[in-house]
Amino acid sequence: MTTHSSGHGTGIDEIEADIARTRDELADTIDELTARFDVKARARNRIHDLRDCVTDEDGRPAPPVLGAAGVLAAVVVLCAAVVIWRRR
Repeated sequence: MTTHSSGHGTGIDEIEADIARTRDELADTIDELTARFDVKARARNRIHDLRDCVTDEDGRPAPPVLGAAGVLAAVVVLCAAVVIWRRR
């Protein structure tokens, strides 16, 4: 096949390469949109990420998480004690 140049420097090969690039970009865009609208997969990934943040390599709760849970438990017990004490 021969390439015809129209004087603007755009040959058939360049046009075909541009079409191929556009197709690749469109495929990437569709993949990205599909991933964004897959709510179940996004929720699953977020849960997995959060689990990784609060556990160590062995799957046990990380020390900062245990400390925060302890503080939260102490606050709940303290609030319950204050409510019981004020009702008497």
